[in-house]
Amino acid sequence: MPLSAPTPLPFGRVTWQAGDGVALLTLQNPPANGYSHEMMRDLDEAVVRARFDESVHCIIIAGAGERFFCAGADIAMLHTVTPTFKYNFCLHANETLLRLEHTPKLVIAALGGHCVGGGLEIALACDLRIARRGSGKTGLPEVALGVLPGTGGTQRLVRQVGKARAIDWMTSGRLFDYDEALAVGLVDRVFDASDDASFMVAVLEAAAAYVPPKRASLAVGLIKRAAQSGADLPLESGLALEREFQARLFASDDCKEGLAAYVGKRTPTFTGR
Repeated sequence: MPLSAPTPLPFGRVTWQAGDGVALLTLQNPPANGYSHEMMRDLDEAVVRARFDESVHCIIIAGAGERFFCAGADIAMLHTVTPTFKYNFCLHANETLLRLEHTPKLVIAALGGHCVGGGLEIALACDLRIARRGSGKTGLPEVALGVLPGTGGTQRLVRQVGKARAIDWMTSGRLFDYDEALAVGLVDRVFDASDDASFMVAVLEAAAAYVPPKRASLAVGLIKRAAQSGADLPLESGLALEREFQARLFASDDCKEGLAAYVGKRTPTFTGR
């Protein structure tokens, strides 16, 4: 079925749509989709909802409008709140993005428009990043505010592009376009699209490749979990994690279907179970 109509989450900073095995979470905070504590609470709620929804096999995170995926934290808000609030704000954002990263379902960031600061930190917690060519720039410019990227940027960017390049980008605060981001592996694909609507159609088509009946989404999710968690473990511990996930997959309906289809020389029809 097509995507449902957008439904606001409790604080109205993220909307939920679902259909055809995909949940689309759209960041909503005009004019630049700057994230606040309320947005993070909505995103947190959406991540948990997607985890428990057995009809959802893939998650897409996008930003409302043509100009911004997300311009980072709401600076006006940070200017007025106490240091204690700022600390807890960062702590909760860390917990939310870890929950997103640990969810055993593929997460795609649809980068239409600028994706800077905390916006890139959200995107870095996703598994794949697909951008619209020419729609904006990306980077972590927090140094210009006298702070560091405090929602995981110093950790995830290093893991994504390497230590020296990440330090250079963060200490210079340089912004760059999506083709350069593609060249260094920060973005996985760049699509040509005339506007945000056609870009989202292309992203949804890309997401369809990871959901049933075409793909065994349980395997996709556990491949993600093995890679995300195993990368920070000693090799022997990572291999043990891999074996446990494989044992779960061997007992799944999709494994039975995949093996039977291969032997029977037919295309498998997966269910995500």
